[in-house]
Amino acid sequence: MKETQKYDGFTEEERAAMKERAREVKASARRGSRGAKADTEAEVLAKIAEMPEADRVLAERIHALVKAEAPGLVPKLWYGMPAYARDGKVVCFFQSAQKFKSRYATLGFNDAARLDEGGMWPTAFALTEPTADDEKLIAALIRRAVG
Repeated sequence: MKETQKYDGFTEEERAAMKERAREVKASARRGSRGAKADTEAEVLAKIAEMPEADRVLAERIHALVKAEAPGLVPKLWYGMPAYARDGKVVCFFQSAQKFKSRYATLGFNDAARLDEGGMWPTAFALTEPTADDEKLIAALIRRAVG
C-alpha cells in the first residue's frame, strides 16, 4: 500500500478490544450456569489495577460511585473495559484514555441506561480530573441510568 493511501479498517487497539471481548464471551461460556454467580468484580478490579495511574485513579473512583449509587449493577469486563450490567446488559462502562490512545478517559452509557431526555441526550462523558461537583453529577447520572 502506498504511503499516500489510507486504510480505513480497524485500528490495532480496536482489534485488541474485539479479541478481549471474544475471551470474555468464552470465559462466560466456561462458567456455564454458575456464570451469573461468578465473581466478575475481581476480574474488573484486576483490569483496573493494570491501568496507568491516571486512568486507574479515575476507574477506581467510577467503580466506587457505581457500587454506592447502583449496587444492583453487576461489574463485568466488556471489550476489556470495566462495565456494569443489569440483567446481562451493560448499562455503563469506563474506557481508559490508554485503551484507544485518547487524550481523555470516558464514562459511557449504553441504551440499557435510562437517561432518555427529550429527543436527544448525551451518552458519553470525557473524564480528566473530576471535581467534587463532577462526581455529584456522575453519581446522579448513575442513579438515573438504573432508575
